[in-house]
Amino acid sequence: MRIMITGGTGFLGCHIARRFLQEGWEARLVDLLPLDEPDLIGRAEAVQADVRDAEAMARACKDVDIVVHAAAALPIQGSRAVIEAVNVQGSRNALEGSLAAGVHRFVAISSTALYGIPEIHPLFEDSALAPLGLYGESKYQLEQACLQYRDKGLDVTIVRPKTFIGTGRLGLFQILFDWIQHGKKIPILGPGDNRYQLLAVTDLVDALWRIATQDAASNELFNIGADRFGTVREDLEALCRHAGTGSRLVSVPSGLAQFVLRGMELAHLSPLVEWHYRTAAKDSFVSVDKAKRVLGWQPQLSNAEVLIQTYDWYIAHYQQYLGKVGLTHRVAWDQKLLKVVRWFF
Repeated sequence: MRIMITGGTGFLGCHIARRFLQEGWEARLVDLLPLDEPDLIGRAEAVQADVRDAEAMARACKDVDIVVHAAAALPIQGSRAVIEAVNVQGSRNALEGSLAAGVHRFVAISSTALYGIPEIHPLFEDSALAPLGLYGESKYQLEQACLQYRDKGLDVTIVRPKTFIGTGRLGLFQILFDWIQHGKKIPILGPGDNRYQLLAVTDLVDALWRIATQDAASNELFNIGADRFGTVREDLEALCRHAGTGSRLVSVPSGLAQFVLRGMELAHLSPLVEWHYRTAAKDSFVSVDKAKRVLGWQPQLSNAEVLIQTYDWYIAHYQQYLGKVGLTHRVAWDQKLLKVVRWFF
């Protein structure tokens, strides 16, 4: 059996590849960036290609059983043209290639950004959608394309994961870990009594394994997230205690912080975008009952546990990433003005 993973050399793609290789599958990793993970080089087939290239996607989908479409332009891109080209047209290219190649199942990685900022929780798979920001809108269009290809006969399962972290994750979380490492105060929007669900990447990958190998997952839609999580304050305080660097949480007025961060975003002075700061002080959690019931899936790590695990990995490896910034989960993001703000905390 062979799996093809778009975004295959990225943070999620590499974790997926490791699990499927461990299970005895072959893995084809399709990405713009080369494969640089030593444990995967020589074990997985790496194909440098762009999801925006329809012909390249058609070739990449040949002779595979399962396609996991994880490639995406992240909100930090800030460009409607790039996000739409990658997340919408790129997704259509992957779907079309899969249909033409007779792929057994196409698994689309969507986002809980489709739910927007609702007042009622938990969110279920059939809850109302109100996509937030360019990224949320693009994922909504991805899902619409998936439904169209279902009608054409392609078996398409859609996954809406919460924000997932784990070993190898940098990006937004590198900023948090950097501040904690240096004993800085950690600003939180509002009192921090809202519940914000995260997800261990290993738990997401286990769900994807079950989706790829179980008939019950055919043409389904699943929310995936942790089932043990506290408030933002409780989970971050647990991380700060574990780090032992003297970092502590400081509440800042939510409305004022959002106003300032919005201005910084528009001025390109911060890597944080609307999805980050508008949801930070709100409840945000989904029901995972359907995935448990249909797939027999059970998340293993709580918010606090996966935050601590990822922080420990960061402390052990951060030196190899010094001076490297980019726009993916596998590298640090340029903190821009936040790096100046850090000195005052």
